Amino acid sequence: MVSVERSITVDRPAEEVLRYLADFGHTPEWDPGTESCVRVDDGPVVRGSRWINVSRFRGRRTRLTYRLERYEDDRLVFVGENRTVTATDDITVRPWDGRTVVVYQAHLRFKGLARLAAPFLRPAFEGLADGVAEQLPRVLRTR
Repeated sequence: MVSVERSITVDRPAEEVLRYLADFGHTPEWDPGTESCVRVDDGPVVRGSRWINVSRFRGRRTRLTYRLERYEDDRLVFVGENRTVTATDDITVRPWDGRTVVVYQAHLRFKGLARLAAPFLRPAFEGLADGVAEQLPRVLRTR
């Protein structure tokens, strides 16, 4: 498994940040690896909502179906799957000193032969997490 974590401070109210991040369709705006993310069900965003996410990683396009597993007052957990990986994005949002701290954790559990490549992929995932930490505050400033 590969895990990365970033703590990101933003100048927006925590409730607003949580609502924005709960709609995984916004992912292309703040995740540099995501090309598209389209909701596949209707209605308000709630636990169980689903999206098709297309990302580019190391020159290859990959598609995962994500579902919102947890939607709490200060935490979101999304789980995405395809035949080679299960990806879990665990996002905590908390007010702090008039600002908001977002703790973003991504866990990737590879399946089958892909497990052998996991240790070699860590640097690339660290780079993606750095991109999230850079882009998310910028995106939230303009919303």
